[in-house]
Amino acid sequence: MEDWIQYYATPGLMTELGEHSLLFNGLPTDIPTLCGIVQGLILHLHWAERYGVKLSEERRQEANLRRVSRQLSRIRELDENPLTTARPFKRRIVGTCRDYSVFLSAILRYQGIPARARCGFGTYFTPNKYEDHWVCEYWKADEERWVMVDAQLDQFQRDVLSIEFNTFDMPEGQFLSAGKAWELCHAGKTDPESFGIFDMHGMWFIGGNVVRDLLSLNKIELLPWDGWGFMPRYEQQDIPLEDMELLDRVASVTLAGNEAFSEVHSIFENEEKLHLPPGWEL
Repeated sequence: MEDWIQYYATPGLMTELGEHSLLFNGLPTDIPTLCGIVQGLILHLHWAERYGVKLSEERRQEANLRRVSRQLSRIRELDENPLTTARPFKRRIVGTCRDYSVFLSAILRYQGIPARARCGFGTYFTPNKYEDHWVCEYWKADEERWVMVDAQLDQFQRDVLSIEFNTFDMPEGQFLSAGKAWELCHAGKTDPESFGIFDMHGMWFIGGNVVRDLLSLNKIELLPWDGWGFMPRYEQQDIPLEDMELLDRVASVTLAGNEAFSEVHSIFENEEKLHLPPGWEL
């Protein structure tokens, strides 16, 4: 396995561009401008009505497009302008927090900058709740650290949510990775029922995000609602002990930092329960 800097600086299955590789040529390199470009292309599924857009069921299905290459095809179908041109809300592709984060990761990887989407929970959507969320991390070489970015939050959302922190370099604690949430809740330090979204919450939900975060660290960025096999599900309120132990291990690996790079891959490759079903990416 190559070193982690090279690994995260190159596309994966979800972030390779295919026939659209030239669309990222000449894009700016500063993070605030790139976030603005991403925000001008994507309309959040659950924020659409606040922007005055009532989505048809057909349009809502755009949020099921996993690959950036397929998203780019749809973006071009909706509006052929350069990617730097912000689309009217009705002509933006429909997505979720995952898509803002993965799309920004794809741009940064195209530019040779190590980047990865992280699955976990945001603290800034609902008071006293940890809401299901994705962010992007990129490696800032001159400071030798991962910088966390919430690419979803445009000025409108920041105003609605009264967000005052820097969304382009987020302070610690605003977003909790799934592994951190699992660790806190399993130790009894935080109530697992405060983690989730809508009517879905609890350890089973956190466990699903732990798996999603591990896979994202392997450049396999699942959809927020993907779930099969080992991943805990809504109807599975009680997680078997052996699965709890595996989730403990997975959470620990995702929290261990750059030195655990090889473990991030080996646990995914060697644990059959973490393998994905044939055709899952279609």
